[in-house]
Parts: sequence; C-alpha cells; structure tokens
Amino acid sequence: MEAAELSGARVLVAGLGISGVASVQALHDVGARVSAVDSRPEVAGAAPLPAGVMVFTGQDWPGLARRALEEKPEVLISSPGLPPHNPLLQTAEQRGVPVWSEVELAWRLCPPGVPWLALTGTNGKTTTVSMLASMLAAAGRNAPAVGNVGDPIVTTVLGARAAGTTLDALAVELSSFQLHYTHTLAPLASACLNLSADHLDWHGSPQNYAADKARIYQRTTAACIYNAHDDATRDMVAAADVAEGARAVGFTLNVPALGQLGLVEDVLADRAFTPGRRTHAQELATLADLAHLGGPPVPGHLVANALAAAALALAADVAPEHISAGLRALAPGAHRIQEVGSHAGVRYVNDSKATNPDAAAASLSALPPGRGIWIAGGLAKGADLGPLVAGSADRLRAVVVIGTDPAPIVAALDRHAPHLPRVVVPAGETEPMHRAVRHAADLARQGDVVLLAPACASQDQFDSYAARGEAFIDAVTGLGTPR
Repeated sequence: MEAAELSGARVLVAGLGISGVASVQALHDVGARVSAVDSRPEVAGAAPLPAGVMVFTGQDWPGLARRALEEKPEVLISSPGLPPHNPLLQTAEQRGVPVWSEVELAWRLCPPGVPWLALTGTNGKTTTVSMLASMLAAAGRNAPAVGNVGDPIVTTVLGARAAGTTLDALAVELSSFQLHYTHTLAPLASACLNLSADHLDWHGSPQNYAADKARIYQRTTAACIYNAHDDATRDMVAAADVAEGARAVGFTLNVPALGQLGLVEDVLADRAFTPGRRTHAQELATLADLAHLGGPPVPGHLVANALAAAALALAADVAPEHISAGLRALAPGAHRIQEVGSHAGVRYVNDSKATNPDAAAASLSALPPGRGIWIAGGLAKGADLGPLVAGSADRLRAVVVIGTDPAPIVAALDRHAPHLPRVVVPAGETEPMHRAVRHAADLARQGDVVLLAPACASQDQFDSYAARGEAFIDAVTGLGTPR
C-alpha cells in the first residue's frame, strides 16, 4: 500500500505509547479510517487522540484481537513494545493483514528525495545519532535526530510538511523492535555499531535479534557502515540485499585500511570517501574535539561512535570541517557516563543508560582497580550477567543490587565474585535508588567511585532509564541531608 492509498484505508494502531499516538495522528491527517487498541485502560483513556478514533481496550490480548480485527483493517501499525508473539500481531499475520512499524509508516509518508541516514546497534546508538545530527547541523542541513531518540519520525515528517519546511535529511536511530516490522526502508547510508545478545525476552533468541538488527542494511543505496572489530556487523553487510553500487565501509580504532575510517595517533581519519584514499587519509577531527564528551583519556567506544557518525555524514557529502565542528558543538548526553558530583571524597557517576551488559562493561572498565561501588540490577531481559561480573570484579570494592528480581545479578556475583561485599535493596522499597545510594556511600572510601551502570532495563521500578538516572542524581544531591 502506497502513501496515497492510505486515504480512506482502514488502519489499526496497536499500542498507544508515544509512537502509537503519533501514528494515529499521522494517519488521521492523511485521511485514513483509524482505530486503536491498547490493553491498558488508563493509557488508552489518557491518550490525546483525534475525535472519532475508535479505541479497543479493557480485555486481555486474545479478546482484544478478536474485537479489533472484526473491523477488518487493511494495515496494522504495531508499537515497538509489542513482541511478535503478541496474540493480536500473530492473528493479524495469520489473516494476511500487513503489520508495519511506525518507521515503515513514516518512510512511506516521507517526501521523495529526503535521505535517511539510519543506524542501530546494541550500544551507543543515541550518542552516535546525536553526533551525526550535530555534524549535519554544522553543515547547515535541516536534519533532526529522530526514531528511537527525539520525536517519532512520522511527527517530524508530517510536521515539516505542515510547516512548509524542507527536510534535508533525517538522522534515524532504530531499535531492533522498530526494525522488525520495517519492510521497505531504503536508507542512503546505514550502520550497525555493534552486536551482543540483548532483548532476548522480546526476540526469543540471539539469532532473531541479530536478524532484526541486520535489516538496517537492506536496500541501502550508498554506504553500509560496519564495525571492523565486530565480525557480526561485517557479516550482516556481506549478506545484505543492497542497491547496486552501495559499498561497505568499516570503522576501526586502528590505523584505517583502504575503505575504512580509523584513528591515526590522535586524528580521526578517512580512507573510504576521500578521493585520495588509495594513497593517504583525510583528517576529519581529533581526539581534542571529543574531550568534552568523556575522559581523559577519551574512551574507545566514544571514538568508535564518532567514526561511525562521521562515515554516515560523509555518505551525505558533509565536509570534514563540519564533522569536527559538529563534534565540538555536541553537549554531553544525560545519563551516559555523567559526572553527578562528589561527596566526602567519593565521585558519583550516572550511567543509567547502560541497560545491557556490554554497555555496563564499558563504564566499569574505566574504573580504577578496586575502587568502584557498583549499583546494578533491574530487568535482565534474559541476559547472562556472569561474563560481565567475571570481567569487572577486579574493578570493584562492593556492589549494591536493585530491582524487583535481584536473582540474575546476585547469582552472577555468587559464581564469579563471591568475595565482593554486596547489599540487596529490598524489592518493595518505595525509593529504591535513594536507599541504594545511601548503601553505596556507606561502603565507599575516599577516592572511590560510585557508579550506576545497571546492565538491566529500568521498567521494573522506574518509568525509563532517564527516570532511574534522575532518581540517582536526586539521591546523590541529598547525601548531605540527615537520614
């Protein structure tokens, strides 16, 4: 179904979170006959929907599926929060109803000629897409960061149309959830930053997770960007069905080979896009341009993110001087290795965005040996936390465990670091982060670092990783007050 055919079409939107509400509004604006479904009556009742939208709610999903599909929708737009095994999605697919993501809807509604620069990965997506958007802005492009960060893509696309403004490009962060039901996206350039097992409760297996991540490369028209230190991303590019002429571009923390971006001493350098790439590298930026974002020294994962963002920008003909200017202009992101302050000679660092083991490992590796008090736990999403604990134990003095189910992190500590003192915050604690920070302060000594890097999702006790990070900041701020 093409964009013009949506006018008058019957479309069902499943899930009334941010992207679901945006999809309903976009479909209403283009003249579709929209209905919606959500199993949470309180969410459905509070959703700001256009008049006349029929909403199904108040039953379990099998019952909702029967009622909602009686309207015989021609397309179903699925929330990224609904896994493929949801009864509504399974029934729709059995009946031959196409299931789209909000990303797919936005792609079909986007004006022709607007290039999408799309990226995914287990870790570093938001940092990288923010770098990319800043580079594009430095080049004078109207190219906002959208998708899994910022506004829903359909909101940006139709908002620009309504305002009569032209989008020069889109910097698009996509999660594996969003990619699962995205079918026709053809980005100008695409990147997968890295791959490690995550969200296995949603995808069902590491293979399914990897397959959804790999969808980022399908139909790419100019450049498929991969991590030269991660064989999985290179294999994804090799297997992708891309447009004729699209090429593979690697990024590396080593000196770049032909067809790569990399690091030459303190210089971020390009041997993939510069005309003289066969004999020399083009300087793009220096580590000094990244110093305000982390370190010293600048962490390797931050350099890798910058190289991936630069490759995407170069594919869109952004000049090297705008790449370095964009990096310098970028403000540090909240809740990602964020220095909160010091108390009694102890530093407090907020990395609430470390929602999986690999992200937490990057933070833990920067701790001085034996000086870390680690606050960890939450929704483990089926991940094995054992390798994280085994690889980080020498950096730690003690651990404070949060979450409604502390078993995954406690079991990993019992197996791989039984010598480490630990405190488990009771699952029913009304202010778990405040209690955790108090325990961490009691365990810490002068010169230590208290690090919130949960390695788990937040939704068991907090609305989001941002809410968890804000609770940490608030708790640290309150350390000087009486208990």
